[in-house]
Amino acid sequence: MSFFSNFSTNSIKTSYKKGFSPWPFLFATLFYGLTFGITKGIMDNYLAEVLNVREFSLGIIEAVREVPGLFLIFILAFLYRNSSKKNFQLALGIAIVGLIGLVCTKPVRWVIVFFLFILSVGDHITLQVRQSLSIEMSAEGQSGKAIGIMTSFRSLGRIFGYFIIPFVFFILSHFNLGRKDATSYKALYAVSFVFTVIAFLFASRIQYQGEKSVRKNTGIYFNKKFNKYYTLQFFYGARKQVFITFAPFVLVLEYGASASVMALLFAISAICVLIFSPILGRLIDYVGYKKIMVADTLILIIVCFFYGFSQHLFAPKTAFIVVCANYVFDSILSLCSMASLVYVKDLASNQDEVNRTITSGISVNHFISILIALFGGLLWKVAGIEILFTLSALLGLINSIIASTIQPIHKVTH
Repeated sequence: MSFFSNFSTNSIKTSYKKGFSPWPFLFATLFYGLTFGITKGIMDNYLAEVLNVREFSLGIIEAVREVPGLFLIFILAFLYRNSSKKNFQLALGIAIVGLIGLVCTKPVRWVIVFFLFILSVGDHITLQVRQSLSIEMSAEGQSGKAIGIMTSFRSLGRIFGYFIIPFVFFILSHFNLGRKDATSYKALYAVSFVFTVIAFLFASRIQYQGEKSVRKNTGIYFNKKFNKYYTLQFFYGARKQVFITFAPFVLVLEYGASASVMALLFAISAICVLIFSPILGRLIDYVGYKKIMVADTLILIIVCFFYGFSQHLFAPKTAFIVVCANYVFDSILSLCSMASLVYVKDLASNQDEVNRTITSGISVNHFISILIALFGGLLWKVAGIEILFTLSALLGLINSIIASTIQPIHKVTH
C-alpha cells in the first residue's frame, strides 16, 4: 500500500511547489522512457548480430556515444539562456533526428554509429534537464522524492518499451524477419520515433515559474565547494560505464542471450527501479545522502565480484541466472546516484548553481566513462572480465571512502 501511495495524485502534487504542474514533464519523461527502453533493449544485439561488433569495437563505439556527455558542459554553456523547457524540447528534437537516421539508412557500421551519436546527444541533454527540472520543481525537503517520482515514470516507460521488443519480433517473424534481420531493428527504431514525437508534444506543454526568468549566467562553471561532488562523479562514471556497457554485453557474448531475453531482463530491472525509486528517494530525504552514498559503493564490491567470477563458481546455466539477478540488483543500486543530486542542492546557493553544477558533474562523469569504454573493452579482451570488474570494485571502494568524508549541509530556514 505504501508503494502505491507514492504515485497517488495527492502525493505527487505535494512533492512539487505550488504553482508547478508536473504532469506534462512526467508524461514527457514517460514517453521518452519508452524510447530509451526500446533503443537500449536492442542496441547490444543490433551491434553484435547485424554489425558483427565484438569486445574491443564495442568499447570504441561506446566511447563515441559517451562523447556528448563529456562535452555537455560546453553544449549547455551555449544553451543556458534558454529555459529548461526549451532545452528539453531541443534534446528531444535532436533525438528525433537520430532516430530518423537509424530508420532510413543502411546497416553500415560507421553510418549507424553516427546516428547513434546524434541520438546520444539528445539523451545526454535530457539527462541534465530531467534532473534539473525535478529539483527545480520540488517542494522544500522533497527533492529526493521528486527525483524518485521522475525516475519511476521514466522506468515505467522503459518497462513498456522493453516488452514492445519481443512483441514486434513476434509479429515480424510471421513475415520471415528474424532477430538478425536489420529490418526488424529498423521497425523498432520507427516505433521509438513515434514515442519521441509524443514526448516532444508533452514537453511543449510544460509550464512552470522557472521559465519566466532568463538565466543571466552563461559559460563553463566549476566551484571548489563542489570538489567532492566532482570527485564522486568521476568515480561514479567508471562504475556506470562498466554497468551500462559491459554487463549486458557479457550476457550477449558469453551466454548468447537474444534480444528478446535481454529485453525481458531490462524490463524486470526497470520494474524494480519503478518500485524502488520513490522509496529510495524518500530514504535519502530521511536518513541523508551521505549514508546512502557510502552504502551504495560498499555493496557494489559484491556486485562486481559476481559479474566477474560467476562463471568460475557456478555451472553455465546457473551462472547465467546469477549474472541476470546481479544485473537487476545493480540497476537498483544505481538509483543511489540520486543522493549526490540532493547533496548538490543543499550545497548550492541557488537553482541556477544547481543546474550548472549538475552539468559540470555529468561532463566529469563522462570523462572517465570514455576512458573506461575505450580501455575496458581492451582489458576484457586481453585480461578477461575478472580483471575488468575487479578494477570497477576498487574504484567503487575509493568512491565510498570519499563519500564518507562528506559533511551534510544543514541550511537554516527563516
